[in-house]
Amino acid sequence: MKVTIDVSDELYRAVKVEAARTDRSVRDIVDEALEVWLNAAEENEDRASAEAALAEYRRDGGEAAESFFGSLAAETRATYDPGGA
Repeated sequence: MKVTIDVSDELYRAVKVEAARTDRSVRDIVDEALEVWLNAAEENEDRASAEAALAEYRRDGGEAAESFFGSLAAETRATYDPGGA
């Protein structure tokens, strides 16, 4: 898709120099920069979501993973192997 953006002359010159230095097009440089920016934004969002979930877990007195999986395993054994064979 073709997009028109306004950038400062200084920024455009810097991108042109980088493109020439690395034998790439300005388009490739801009595509890469946008992709890196979007990935970083997504990682920040994921990190914030994980931190919020951890804070909620701590606030609500959550159960440790080892304890949770131990009780889940015991429940599974009781359900599928009631005779303990």
